[in-house]
Amino acid sequence: MTDPRRALPAVDGVLDSLDGLPHGLLVQCARGALDEARRRASEGDEVDAEDVIDDARQRVARLRDGLLQPVVNATGVLVHTNLGRAPLSGEALAAAANVGRGYSNLEYRLDEGRRGSRHEHAGALLAQACGAEAGIVVNNNAAAVLLALGAVARGREVIVSRGELVEIGGGFRVPEIMAESGCQLVEVGTTNRTRIQDYRAQLGPETALLLKVHASNYRMIGFTESTPVAALAELGPPVMVDAGSGLLDETTPWLPHRPAWLHDEPGVRQALEAGAALVTFSGDKLLGGPQAGVVLGRSDLVASIARHPLARAVRADKLTLAALQQVALAYLDGDATTIPLWRMATASLDELAGRAERLAAAIAGTKVLDTEAVAGGGSLPGLTIPSVGVAVEVPDPDAVLAALRGAGVVARVEAGAVVCDLRTVDADDDQRLGVALAAARDAR
Repeated sequence: MTDPRRALPAVDGVLDSLDGLPHGLLVQCARGALDEARRRASEGDEVDAEDVIDDARQRVARLRDGLLQPVVNATGVLVHTNLGRAPLSGEALAAAANVGRGYSNLEYRLDEGRRGSRHEHAGALLAQACGAEAGIVVNNNAAAVLLALGAVARGREVIVSRGELVEIGGGFRVPEIMAESGCQLVEVGTTNRTRIQDYRAQLGPETALLLKVHASNYRMIGFTESTPVAALAELGPPVMVDAGSGLLDETTPWLPHRPAWLHDEPGVRQALEAGAALVTFSGDKLLGGPQAGVVLGRSDLVASIARHPLARAVRADKLTLAALQQVALAYLDGDATTIPLWRMATASLDELAGRAERLAAAIAGTKVLDTEAVAGGGSLPGLTIPSVGVAVEVPDPDAVLAALRGAGVVARVEAGAVVCDLRTVDADDDQRLGVALAAARDAR
């Protein structure tokens, strides 16, 4: 009998029916489809050329769909870690494109004609926005904490409350970061109560820092007590605060009024005013910029951090710095409504309801629903933001979610219905959301 594998097409024959990716990736998909066809044929299955081509096309589609691409975030999570955290404004993107398309003065002082520092741009502006002496920007907040500890406290003791030895998403654990930085962890107090005398009792000649970590991803209530920054600053050693979420000023002077959902979220400016020598925080999250880590504080300590050998390994690139510089300028201008995070977070319920009603009117079987959004990104645990969305009740909500994902829309299921929360959807994406939701509902 003739071996059925002989009837299968050659790689070139499959490639003639493929497009949409670089040649090398198309070859990979074609060969993968042929290998699978040969396996099936050897087991007695009937496989023809069309089967191979269909399989190869599906492989191309899966590979192409897996590439980094924009999606519509209809989950109601403002700073969605899996979806790229905070969206960037057109101004920030334009600033990055303007710097990235050619050469720039990244580390060059045009007025003096000599080498400069990449920390003289976004880092300096953010320091000015918070009233700090100096600032430095690195690639994320975990790197900021690691670098600051290594530069200021390596080989010496760092005192921290047991209630602040937190773990952030992705396995970022304060004790492990401290160990990697080469400093010695000294735990004080208990999980729920740490007083000023607990810190004072552990002070010694090897004490390099007092570290205070904002528990940004969980909330402790009940019989609790913590020591404020101002009290720690009076003990003598420099105080370092890991503020995490990046709220520059707890009074939010860039908004008409302070949103109630911020509750007691601490501000970077207030930590510095209370006496913190260093404050670290994220460049995205509540700051609303690109993913980055920021260290602000005393100029001598920031200079030591910038000189540390690890600083080069974790430094931010020119595109990040250009976008973050534009974000800093928005705060200095006193109007952060140009930052998408704050524009979405403060959109009125009337505005959201109007958009939801227009969507529901255009899609049969869809209704307007009061929802609750969240800040996300390990910020403001347990606190919600009133919102509005559209919902569709279907027998198989998971199938509708999958169809939406296929159209680049990520939603959620609530009480058996597929819900698209409009607080995290840019108004310009309403039409795309509507088309995807109607198609997903009909395809269920």
